[in-house]
Amino acid sequence: MTRAVDRVYSHIREAIIDGRYGPGARLGEVEIAELTRTSRTPVREALRQLEMEGLVEVLPHRGARVYEWSAEDLEEIYDLRMVLEAMAASRAASRIEGKDIDRMAELCDLMENAADRHHLDLVAQLNDEFHAIVRSAAASTRLMTMLNAVIQLPLVMRTFHQYAPDDLARSCAHHRDLVAALRSGDEVWADSVMRAHVRAAKSVLLQALTAGNVQTGQAECETGDEGMRDA
Repeated sequence: MTRAVDRVYSHIREAIIDGRYGPGARLGEVEIAELTRTSRTPVREALRQLEMEGLVEVLPHRGARVYEWSAEDLEEIYDLRMVLEAMAASRAASRIEGKDIDRMAELCDLMENAADRHHLDLVAQLNDEFHAIVRSAAASTRLMTMLNAVIQLPLVMRTFHQYAPDDLARSCAHHRDLVAALRSGDEVWADSVMRAHVRAAKSVLLQALTAGNVQTGQAECETGDEGMRDA
């Protein structure tokens, strides 16, 4: 049963993140069970897990659907994320190993190069690795659990697809500053940089949401100003 639940969970989560199931899309138990070649019981369990993560909402007598985030949801999630990510950066400053900082510096080079060539999927992948190093270096299971609850939204809304070139350049500069703060072992500096980084991402996404330009899944920016999933 556990293996079946994991398979269904992965199917639904990946489909939400890549846009096959867009915001508000109905998640029918029968249809998903057929697609994943399982029964409805693992589907229900997977939907419950995704509901706890904030990706799905289950409505009485109406079934499950992909959650639709409002501006208020976005603001609250990013405020929580700012506090948690800053704490992770602060903890990482006194714990991270030199080889991990070196890898983060390499990732900065690779992200900037990929951004210049507008290779969004690659930039997103590199950015995810960059932030994952910081979270891992924080060495806190509780903090990681709480972070997992607030990093879903940038993945689904593909945050950096809303970025203008100046926004993307600022984000890359934040990455460089964070590497410098971690290399110096300065907890306050690392905290400050991460707060600025997440606050800037929140501002860009709120403006895009207000303007009706927020895109999810595989959608591309009409202007060609592209970027990463997770600020």
